[in-house]
Amino acid sequence: MSPAARRLLLTLMAVGALVILLGYGFYRDPRYIPSPLVGNPAPDFSLTLFDGREVRLSELRGKTVMLDFWASWCLPCRAEARDLEAAWKRQGDDVVFLGINIQDKEADARKFIEEFGITFVNGRDPDGKIAVDYGVWGIPEAFFVSPAGRITYKHVGAIPPAVLAAKLEDARRDRASAESGRGEHQTIR
Repeated sequence: MSPAARRLLLTLMAVGALVILLGYGFYRDPRYIPSPLVGNPAPDFSLTLFDGREVRLSELRGKTVMLDFWASWCLPCRAEARDLEAAWKRQGDDVVFLGINIQDKEADARKFIEEFGITFVNGRDPDGKIAVDYGVWGIPEAFFVSPAGRITYKHVGAIPPAVLAAKLEDARRDRASAESGRGEHQTIR
């Protein structure tokens, strides 16, 4: 192969690699970061509920838990609120839905709960510590925790009812998902 042909081949290979890399970059959501928590023990926390009671995640060991990070101003949170409540009502005593309100005013959060008739337990994370511990970057964001206390799945954005049901079943069986899910979301303020 002549030196000119070799240079041309190397140039074409470099340009091809650059095109593939750029295509991959345009395809990926630059804000999306896979959670290193999936497959690992869920960080424990204490949350004051809107009714004044206190709940610790570790006290829920033995139950399947769905943690839902939300805010009243979040449009995808509003869109999924009724579906979450309907799914919660179909669950047995072995499942807990725990709503964690972030970056919101308490009065607005309470109004949201009343507006959508939410009956599963909810509380505020006023300083954002729980959200930081879980690496929350967009809302709604859901984490599924197995009865053994291990995170089995993370979903950023409104979660479709079929995915919610499937991931609750996976969490019941302590089966961690290889990938996190994504839907319509808003980045946190």
